[in-house]
Amino acid sequence: MRRVLANAVVTEIKPKISCQSAVFSVQVWGLEPHDYTRTYEIEAKSDIMAAQQGIQLFTDEMDALDLEKD
Repeated sequence: MRRVLANAVVTEIKPKISCQSAVFSVQVWGLEPHDYTRTYEIEAKSDIMAAQQGIQLFTDEMDALDLEKD
């Protein structure tokens, strides 16, 4: 498992109503050798939590790709 460096941009798609979660579009892109871009639709209580979940999904996906290569 290699270290995955990634950034994320979060856009709110469906606003939070009362104490419910909002829906966010999270675009994540990585740096070499994981220079891919992925977009995830995530339900979360805040944009920060959505970004963290998006980066975790991206990291898991890149780890799986690394395992396939080995």
